[in-house]
Amino acid sequence: MDSKLVKFTKTVLDVMFGGGFFVLFTLPVSLKLLGKYYSAKIEENFLIMLVSLAVCGVFGILIIAQLRRMMRTVIGGNCFVYANVESLQKMAVFSIVIAGVTLTKLFVMPTPATAVVVLVFFIAALFSQVLSHVFEKAVSYKEENDLTI
Repeated sequence: MDSKLVKFTKTVLDVMFGGGFFVLFTLPVSLKLLGKYYSAKIEENFLIMLVSLAVCGVFGILIIAQLRRMMRTVIGGNCFVYANVESLQKMAVFSIVIAGVTLTKLFVMPTPATAVVVLVFFIAALFSQVLSHVFEKAVSYKEENDLTI
């Protein structure tokens, strides 16, 4: 794999990880500002919006943490390990939580963008789960092959 692409991806994930904490910690202030300029519904449903976005933010950061963990195995040249299977399974659960919380928010503030977020994270959960099974098989074959040699 192209080492420049791997380094770029790792850098992007690192920036997203730090940025996620920044966004999460500034969320109450940001949401108040958005409520003043964007929609009165944000002010009306401030607590629901704050909690749902904070929960989604925490699980988003957890997804990025798992991706960073997986990137370390890619950089190390040994990506077919059970730790990556576990990371993919965790990302599937985290994505389902985000989809569920966002779906709940959809009943309070229905918007097309919110529906898209639900769909994207539901698909991400399915994709992560399927990919975890693929990685599990690959790790199994790799370990079997290592024992043969």
